Amino acid sequence: MSLLSVDQAREAMLARLVPAGTERIPLAACANRVLAADIVAVQDLPLFDNSSMDGFAVRAEDTSGAAPASRVTLRVVADIPAGSTPTMTLAPGEAARIMTGAPIPQGADAVIPVEETDFHDRSPGTAIPPTISFEKTIKSGENVRRRGMDVRIGDTVLRKGDLLRAQDIGLLAMLGFAEVEVHKKPLVALLSSGDELVEADAPLETGKIHDSNSYMLASLVESAGAEVLMLGIAKDTYESVHELLERAVSRRVDLLLSSAGVSVGAFDFVKEVVESNGSLTFWRVNMRPGKPLAFGEYRNTPFIGLPGNPVSAFVGFEVFVRDAIGKLRGFPAGDGLKARVEPHRSVRVISEETIISDGRESYLRAVVREEEGRYLARLTGHQGSGNLLSLVQANALLIIPAGVKCVPAGREVNAWLL
Repeated sequence: MSLLSVDQAREAMLARLVPAGTERIPLAACANRVLAADIVAVQDLPLFDNSSMDGFAVRAEDTSGAAPASRVTLRVVADIPAGSTPTMTLAPGEAARIMTGAPIPQGADAVIPVEETDFHDRSPGTAIPPTISFEKTIKSGENVRRRGMDVRIGDTVLRKGDLLRAQDIGLLAMLGFAEVEVHKKPLVALLSSGDELVEADAPLETGKIHDSNSYMLASLVESAGAEVLMLGIAKDTYESVHELLERAVSRRVDLLLSSAGVSVGAFDFVKEVVESNGSLTFWRVNMRPGKPLAFGEYRNTPFIGLPGNPVSAFVGFEVFVRDAIGKLRGFPAGDGLKARVEPHRSVRVISEETIISDGRESYLRAVVREEEGRYLARLTGHQGSGNLLSLVQANALLIIPAGVKCVPAGREVNAWLL
């Protein structure tokens, strides 16, 4: 079987995934959810002409000629707090005290800041002065937020597939949207397989190891914006694997994710169970760590099988599963998908040592540091796929392109900052 490139494998996987369903939920619960429909403004923002600061609403023409040597004095005839609706019309020679956000009264077309007048008492409850004077000419529209200057009715302000951030939710509230149609948060079921595995709190016997992948992958799934269903450890029997996968399907999960158990070993039953209730494709991907990758479906639920070695499982998740969850969350496919779901910043780094590779696209654990405006990188010990400590010590993954077998010291490569 020929090796697939990382991009080929990713594209083939994403092409067979569809977003989770949608739901209409309260705005307060929408953080980090993906919009299922465009948002069209149902009102102007601002909804009315209003003051951008505390001051005095004036007619700009009444301020003409104001200067230090010839101050202008206006009569204050009204007080306009935020939330009020002024009914008066400002006449020539008149001003009205106005608070930030308060509607501009008829006749006024500008606001002079309170600090630019001779009125200095700003204590709460202070009555308006009979007059104000100032020495600055104000232009029409100065310190006034005009109706619709930010948003017009009918404007598309957010689009289907957008991730709702805090500022987006604030805008939706400002527009009066109390509920929003979003994609459901995917539910991912995690399965570890192997008679050698025991829970983290179980005593170890000869030949046993603690299950680390379930905990690591659960954290990664949550960081990708999905919920986790921990299925536990499947024994190396058809019945055990079948029982756990059936439990997941009964919970209507959106993705089945396993580590180990999908090879061709005599005791690897995940492959047999999945194929007897769906389909399974094995891909040999031109990458390290994590060359073997399984993808298919179990009772119409997508299934991804990662390698059992911890570092391989971690890298496989970051390269493939994070994007898959992004597609399930409702992010649009295409070039923008990885940019939307990838939490790692990609930078160019200079290797401080010669790196020997085997020609596969490699994701190597490294420590990156900044020095004099450059990023320098050094590997964290041996790169065995079972050496999880080296991943803990790393703050980056160096990406060595396919076909490259030697990166000389001083050469630049791409890196994901973890």
